Amino acid sequence: MWSICKKELNQFFSNLTGYIAIIFFLLINGVFLFMLNDSSIFEFGYASLDKFFELAPWIFMFLVPAITMRSLADEFKTGTFEILKTKPLTSWQIVAGKYVSVLIILLLAILPTLLYIITIKVLSAAGGVDTGGILGSYIGLVLLAAVFAAIGLCCSGFTNNAVVAFLISAFSCLIIYFGFNALSKLPVFVNGFDYYIEMLGIDFHYRSISRGVLDSRDLVYFISLIFVFLLTTVKNLHKK
Repeated sequence: MWSICKKELNQFFSNLTGYIAIIFFLLINGVFLFMLNDSSIFEFGYASLDKFFELAPWIFMFLVPAITMRSLADEFKTGTFEILKTKPLTSWQIVAGKYVSVLIILLLAILPTLLYIITIKVLSAAGGVDTGGILGSYIGLVLLAAVFAAIGLCCSGFTNNAVVAFLISAFSCLIIYFGFNALSKLPVFVNGFDYYIEMLGIDFHYRSISRGVLDSRDLVYFISLIFVFLLTTVKNLHKK
């Protein structure tokens, strides 16, 4: 598994693509959070990173599929998947190696944003921030990135075209993140079913963790979703 992970990381950072992806994430966040008046944390009036945690999922919705789109699609296209199958590796080890490499890349993208905490703490009039809320939001963001990574890897396993894999995974992330929330707003579901439909979406559980309270139901939801998509990826590899 670790050999697959190292290979993926070396391949990702062997050219400018990997660095551009991380810089793109930080640049977009920087522009929205510090330069645009409508979304600037300076205009928000509170020492809070709520704007960042509202924006980050939408960036990840496109960044994560861009990272994962070649993970399996290129293996099928170039024929190297057959070489992988000759190695003493199980399908779970192949999928886990690729999945862990994507998680490491996403963690490297999130890590520099910890500077935002120092920034708002220094600029805060009272000199303090809501540490519990921010910590919960970061845990939620990592779990969200982990789910998107599992979705992207799964979608990459269904095609040998990286562009198609990107489009399918981006659409899937959008539907699972926001689709159930939008569906629950339909008038036909206003008699109590709207709450349960909203609970099926990632947005509901992400917002719940972002409040700073780690509910076991939210953790089980994220872990279950990751497992389902990774299991689907493994089953698909068995068919290949």
